[in-house]
Amino acid sequence: MITTRAPEAPTPTTTSPPLHWGPTFKRGTVLRRLEDGVAVAGEAGTATVLRPLPAPLLDLLERMVDGPLDLDAVERELGPRGRAALDVVLDRLGHRVARQWWRADGTVVLSAEQTARGAWPTPAPVAADDVVRLSKFALLRPHGDALVLESPLATTRFVVEGALARLVPALGRGRAASELGDDPDVHAVLAHLVGAGVVERADDQGRFASESDPVLRQWDFHDLLMHSRVRSGRFDAVHGAAYPYVGEIDPLPARRPVPDGVRVPLLRPVLDDVAAADPTLTEALETRRSVRGYGDEPMTLAQLGEFLYRTARVRAAYEPTSPGEEQRVSRPYPSGGGSYELELFLTVRRCAGLAPGRYYYDPVGHALVTVGDLDRDAELMLNVASAAVGLETVPDVLVTMAARFARVSWKYRSIAYATTLRHTGVVYQTMYLVATAMGLAPCGLGNGDADLAARAFGLDYLSESSVGDFILGSRPALDVSQGDELAPGWSLVNT
Repeated sequence: MITTRAPEAPTPTTTSPPLHWGPTFKRGTVLRRLEDGVAVAGEAGTATVLRPLPAPLLDLLERMVDGPLDLDAVERELGPRGRAALDVVLDRLGHRVARQWWRADGTVVLSAEQTARGAWPTPAPVAADDVVRLSKFALLRPHGDALVLESPLATTRFVVEGALARLVPALGRGRAASELGDDPDVHAVLAHLVGAGVVERADDQGRFASESDPVLRQWDFHDLLMHSRVRSGRFDAVHGAAYPYVGEIDPLPARRPVPDGVRVPLLRPVLDDVAAADPTLTEALETRRSVRGYGDEPMTLAQLGEFLYRTARVRAAYEPTSPGEEQRVSRPYPSGGGSYELELFLTVRRCAGLAPGRYYYDPVGHALVTVGDLDRDAELMLNVASAAVGLETVPDVLVTMAARFARVSWKYRSIAYATTLRHTGVVYQTMYLVATAMGLAPCGLGNGDADLAARAFGLDYLSESSVGDFILGSRPALDVSQGDELAPGWSLVNT
């Protein structure tokens, strides 16, 4: 019989005895036998199918569900070729494989799971006077039935139990390894954390890499975490269109309910006339600029209506013809999966023919709906936008893009919010080009107050809140960005 304990394998630390280790499966893994192989299933039912698979190897995989294999025993039972065949299978399973380390008495010291294909990190020796600390990118979170420690810098996730549970609180600040006590399990775990990059070791000047390395210093924790989660390769969660809530949560309708309020009908331009008067696409692209000042005469309601019609109206709508289908709409800009989760709210200070105030743009009826007047919250919205452009101007019209998040997250896993940000950028460029073609003054903003916007427009922060802002107005009569004159320090390249 092949047992589930492995022979001793040295763990290279200066403070702990060697540990045993062996391969096992991640928590929650399910094996299903096939006629000539096996399906190894993980999160959300995703599976790796191995076929053909000899019976001895299938038996080993079934044992791995219950605990780590004794690799020495595998080789004694099946010979070197059998052990090599197992290594090939484990490599094909990639990040579905986990590892456990334990002492000679059978006590589990550490459990770890791979989140990406590749070699397991090598434990790093830690001397007594080495100063160690959790990486600024380290993350503790519930995962399945356990608390885990991970980092976007690492491709290994550690289960927080036993020695690791005792170690984590002590690593919130830099301290010498000798201060962590003389528990050999703690120091064995520490070596693995340092090797994986979840814990940092200070250099000779007492600096941690996240504070001294020019690349790492410029990454914020949340930015690097998001980057590692929304691109395949470093994280093991389901990506893409997984439809995780079908049958559990109804999808949001494609058309947002229009709030109660006074309706202001908007101009519907004749697109043939627009096409005849517009500059070419190349001209619009080449003359597009961020303009932060406005003309003496304000933009008109007719211009605002044409701008909204050309950038954000609903062009077509699709009603499901069979069960399980979603409502769909089409707008002038692309949207992943036809989500079109973005809605526009306007804070108007100056627009000829339109009273100052707060409005919702109805993209189906092509009208503005009054949400409120130019109250304190609206003034604060304009002040935040002004600060975002360096206090160069107070916007004439502030367009706030709010996302109905569940329109995307009902369908997509891991990439939902990133997809919304991509959509926001698409709308920015659409607005830039249309405003440029119309001779208006456009400027996309890099910041906005989502809590303030939720309050100003009566939104729920978690269900629908702002993800982008764009300011708009009439173009100044003397605008150097429209001519050949350049600001000091600029020169033309590739023109």
